[in-house]
Amino acid sequence: MTAERLPWIGEDPASLRLLELAKKVAAAPTTLLITGESGTGKDHLARLVHELGPRRDAPYLKIDCASLPPQLVESELFGHERGAFTGAVERKLGRFELGGNGTIVLDEVASLSQNAQSKLLRVLQERAFERLGGTETLKIEARIIALTNVDLPAAVKAGSFREDLFFRLNVLTLTVPPLRERRADILLLADHLLAGLRSAHGHPHAQLSESAQRMLAAYSWPGNVRELRNALERAVVFSGAGRGATGGENDILEPENFPDTVRAAAPGAASPVAGLRSLEDVEREVIAATLEATHYQISRSAEILGISRKTLLEKRKKYGLK
Repeated sequence: MTAERLPWIGEDPASLRLLELAKKVAAAPTTLLITGESGTGKDHLARLVHELGPRRDAPYLKIDCASLPPQLVESELFGHERGAFTGAVERKLGRFELGGNGTIVLDEVASLSQNAQSKLLRVLQERAFERLGGTETLKIEARIIALTNVDLPAAVKAGSFREDLFFRLNVLTLTVPPLRERRADILLLADHLLAGLRSAHGHPHAQLSESAQRMLAAYSWPGNVRELRNALERAVVFSGAGRGATGGENDILEPENFPDTVRAAAPGAASPVAGLRSLEDVEREVIAATLEATHYQISRSAEILGISRKTLLEKRKKYGLK
């Protein structure tokens, strides 16, 4: 995959500034911290930095820190030797070793336990580690990129994140602005996302009506790009209801095909205050729409929403979703 095939979709000044910064840090071997709200595209930016840099032909390894069981963090990250613990019947290479001289992305780094944070700090300081049960010291050649939607300085003050680890991560930092702060990107992103959804759902002619475009441009998108994609996927699915698998040549997406939260932002809609909902209502609707769009595939839905499978199951139960 090349940078040309992995574009950063955007023409907003905020996006253009971010892209310029990404190009500048791409060649550096220094640890990079990418921050931003959930759904803004932090993982996409990390991949773009990798593709723009000299490591583009080396491995790109993403580690979802939130999904690593606490008791297996060391084994997953550093690997283990045969007999290191009960069940270790053979040597296993860890993620840091498998990363080679490529890029290792630590997604949701703030979710690591204090113990795991301590071990990661040592890795960043010494650029070395040992497999569990082993004595050989292995050097880390890969570049480390950490992603988080957590306010790390606040987490440091709260005692949930190590201050020394924060300073080690916060050498080079890129912050992805929320979609509401780069509004010129909204319709560009919608067109880009819709292109993929057309083929995925068999609606090759699906397109946004002018009123739908105005509505999307007016909405604040608290769930950012992920929410935009989910809303578009819902609209594609609902617009084709009862019209066959392939849709028709006039497969136009109208405001009524979108979630209520998005429609409330449409120009001319009833009082904006009346359309506002609580954060829980928004979250419930986004999760419901995602589950519906994926035909209730839990793992796929969790991936789209950017949360762990366990978290999705808990929220599904909390909101009474079937």
